Order: sequence, then C-alpha cells, then structure tokens
Amino acid sequence: MDNRSIAQLLSETADLLEIGSGDPFRIRSYRRAAEAVESTTVQLSAIAGDAKKLQEIPGIGKGMAANIQEIEKAGTLPLREELLVKYRPSMLELLKLPGMGPKSVALFWEALQVSSVAELETAISEGKLKDLPRFGEKQIEKLRKGIEDYKKNSGRFLIDEAEVAAEKLIAYLRTFPGIETIEPAGSLRRGRETVGDLDILVTGPACAEDVVQAAVDHTAAYPPIANLIAKGQNKVSFNLRSGLQVDVRLLPKGSYGAALQYFSGSKMHNVTVRQRALKRGYTLSEYALARVEDGSFVAGATEEEIYAALGLDWIPPELRENNGELEAAEKHTLPFLIEQRDIRGDVHMHTVATDGKNTIREMADAAVARGYEYIAITDHSKNLAMTNGLDDARALEHIQRIREVDAEMEGQIRVFPGIEVDILGDGELDLSNEVLAQMDVVIASVHSLFNQPEAEMTARVLRAIENPYVRILGHPTGRLLLRREGYQIDIGAVIRRAAELGVAVEHNAYPDRLDLCDRDLRLAKEVGCKISINTDAHHTSHMEKMRYGIKQLRRAWLTKADVLNTLPAKEFLAALRPRP
Repeated sequence: MDNRSIAQLLSETADLLEIGSGDPFRIRSYRRAAEAVESTTVQLSAIAGDAKKLQEIPGIGKGMAANIQEIEKAGTLPLREELLVKYRPSMLELLKLPGMGPKSVALFWEALQVSSVAELETAISEGKLKDLPRFGEKQIEKLRKGIEDYKKNSGRFLIDEAEVAAEKLIAYLRTFPGIETIEPAGSLRRGRETVGDLDILVTGPACAEDVVQAAVDHTAAYPPIANLIAKGQNKVSFNLRSGLQVDVRLLPKGSYGAALQYFSGSKMHNVTVRQRALKRGYTLSEYALARVEDGSFVAGATEEEIYAALGLDWIPPELRENNGELEAAEKHTLPFLIEQRDIRGDVHMHTVATDGKNTIREMADAAVARGYEYIAITDHSKNLAMTNGLDDARALEHIQRIREVDAEMEGQIRVFPGIEVDILGDGELDLSNEVLAQMDVVIASVHSLFNQPEAEMTARVLRAIENPYVRILGHPTGRLLLRREGYQIDIGAVIRRAAELGVAVEHNAYPDRLDLCDRDLRLAKEVGCKISINTDAHHTSHMEKMRYGIKQLRRAWLTKADVLNTLPAKEFLAALRPRP
C-alpha cells in the first residue's frame, strides 16, 4: 500500500476511537503516526518487514510499527474494522462537516441512529434534533448550512482563494481606528495547498478590554458576510458567500504571540510544543506561556519570545508539521528557507501562439517588471489540439520569433526558446528530436490518458525522460486540486530516475496544481534530483502566482541552493541536463 493509504487508515482509526470516547493518548498516537506516515519520504511498503526501520521514523513507536505491518499484510487494521462494524463507515463523512466533532457524531448515533450526512439532513428536516442537548435553533441552522456548504465544495478552498478572502477582510478591518496588527493564522499561514477555514488574529489599542466591543461590531458588519455564526466579546465567526468560514479574534497585545502560535498550528506541532513546555515547568495556551507552579506570566506578546523561552529558535510557520522542526530548532539547524526574492526566472509559460493570452514580448516585459533575469516561452505541442499546439514546422517558426524578441530586449532579460511537449501514451514525445534539439528548455508533460494503470503510466513517463532532449518534467502527477486526483504513478521511481539522468522535476506554482507536493519535493532533494519552480503562466498576471509555489518549497524545507531558477541565466542553462 502507498503511504497515503496507510495514513488514511490510521487517521480513520483515530476518528472512530474518538467517536467512541477512547483513550486520548491512544487517539493521539494514531494521529501522530498518520501525520508521520504522510510526511515521510520513505515508502513504508518497502520496509514494512523490518519493524526497527519503521521505528526510525519519528512518530512511529513499537506498537504503531506493528499496526503498519498489519495494514501492509491485510490491507486494513482489525481495530478499525471492529469500530466500523459498531459505528458504520459513513460516520467518517459526518466528521468532515464544518464544526462537527466526535462527541456530536456519537450523540447523533446514540440518540437517533444517525450515521451519515444524508441521515442527518433528514433528521434536521424532520425536527428530530430539537430535543437533543446543546442543539437549539441556532445550532441546528448552523448545522444545516454546514451540510449545504459541505455538499457544495466539501469545505476546502484553494490557497489563492483563501488568501484573496483574507486580504479583502484585512483591508476592511484596517479601516477601524486602533487596529495595528492583523495576520492570518491556521493552514493559510502554514502554506497548506488547500484551506478549510480562515483564522484572522487582530490586535492594537482597539482590542483593549474596555473598547473591544466596537471593534467586534465593526467586524460583524463586514458586507460580504453571508451568515453570522457567532459574535462574542472578542471573537466573530461567520461564513462568506463562498461558504468559507472565518473566525476573527481580537486580542490584547500581551497575548498576541501566544494566540498566533496556537492558532497557526499544526495540531501535532502544538501538542509537541506543549509537551515540551510541561517538561520545563510551563503551561502553554492561546493566552500565554506561564509557570505551572504559580501561573505567573513568562511570555505571550510574540512567538519569538515563546519559542526562545522553550529553548528553541523561532520556527517558520511552513515547517510546523511535527516533522523534525522542533529538533532542528533546538540544535539551531533550521534551514534558511527559500524566499520569493531568490527567484531569477520563470521557465514555463504560454503565449497566443497556443492557449496563452499575451504575446512573447508582453510576457517578456511583464517579467522585466518583476525583476526577472530570464524566462522561457514553452507553448504546447500539437497533441493538445484544444490549445492549437505546435507541430514541427510551427515550432521552428516560433523559435525564430522567440529569438527575435530576445534580441529586441537588448539585455534587459533573456528569453529562451522552449516547448511543453506532450508525453504520448507510449512515452514517445510529440515533436521530433530535430526540433527539440533547437530548444533551450524542453519540458515534457502528461496531458492525456490519465486513467492508465500505475505500471503503465510509470513506464510511460520513465520512457519520456530518457529522451536526451528532455530537461524538465512538468507537473509530474497531473493533479488539479479539489477537481482531479493525480494519475496513478510511482513518483518515487520517476524522481530517482530523473536524478540519475539529470532531468529536473517541476514544482508547478499555479495554485490549482502545486505539483509536486511538499512531500515529493523533499524526496527530490533527498535523492539529489534537480528542482525548478514555474508558474505555467497563460497570462502576464499569472506570474504573481509564484508566491504560492514558494510556500510549498518552504514546506519542503528547501533553500535557495535547492532550486535551479535561483541561478543567473547562464548558470541556469548550464545546470540543466546537458544536451547531446
């Protein structure tokens, strides 16, 4: 089984244990193991027979190693199957509803024998929730709205959608006098590729205890609110018209750092930090780091002072996934992560020659405005007929036009001729080698036949990158977030072979792809595979999407030295796979 499947089984077991009010420590061990399995670059199926090797992965103990071995052997866990018989598989879906927790799921089952979203929707329409504790009219209406939202979009949003929503809200909040600092927390701050909800933290004189109510009222009057969930003393919760839930917390300055650390997460990172605090005689909450002995205040205004009090360097939010960052922070070995300003060029973009919206010159001018030193124009090849892809003859004409624009730019920027060539069903490429030989940047990508079996797809891509003119493998898993799962492929085998051949793998920064994911990027670094980050821009405005990809590189612990297009133009070309 692949790591994702193993992690899902462990996570579902934790959910079912929590529905049954199981031992919290046991639940936590399953959740920690699930995160460890999903984060590791080691394919567990390859080492499942060796319990000691499994236990070398942080978060996997002796008992959990045995569970993983059982999963590999039987395809499931006996405990999970026992719990499913008792609680039914559809209960796992109930937990995906906004605001739904294991206690509520357990209550619905015990009182109404409700075990699915459809059954819950029926129970609400028949008025059966009115007699349950904690479920008044407001709570029931909130739940009904939550079901509607879940059915509409499963409660997840692309990172750029969440960021735009946050930026608009922040601009509105800043119009209130006395607001000084506003920052998104949660998965958006950590750079997760999709976001479930928004946590916005606010502080300043307007958040002082004696005047905060006016700021709360101002927040609750935000025009795009579609549903006001709650308005308290210092918190406002609501749904936007898109269905995205937002929680705005107005905080005193002395607690702002503690709240930022707490609400940024991740959950397991915070659990580990709190355990460290307890060992040192402290307790850590969203309000402050305090001494257990007498409750006296230690730190709270900034994250930096909290981590310092615990003997740790400040940890960038993108790394807070309980994946070794605390150990590195203690040893002062956290990497200096890549930043957007390190990027010198973008080498995957399309023009009006195929399905882009701008000319070569317009793309070049936009790149100059961004401070880039080079770009590559990589329009589609002929197999992608819907994009007016280039055949050999048109590709040669296009190369000439690109070189003319390169000369027109008079040294302001280099414009490299390139192509995004289709990988055909058998692994052949869509243009002749004679044409590919004249391109500076050849990106090979899969755009069709996504349903091939894993072995066939893997062989297809491996054959493609054997072509000596391929220099970059484009969006290697083909996923479209929240729309299409990636095709079945042994991505580890592909990355390892790419490393041997000198072929770079792309991180496609466009927010509905973000492909490769952070885990696979870590694997690429571990095996010495070259990495390029590109926007796949089809319009000059798309170049700004680079920042979403940078977040994923940072989540993968990558530095400037790990990414090819942080190099100057001449060095970038030299670092690509040598041409025959």
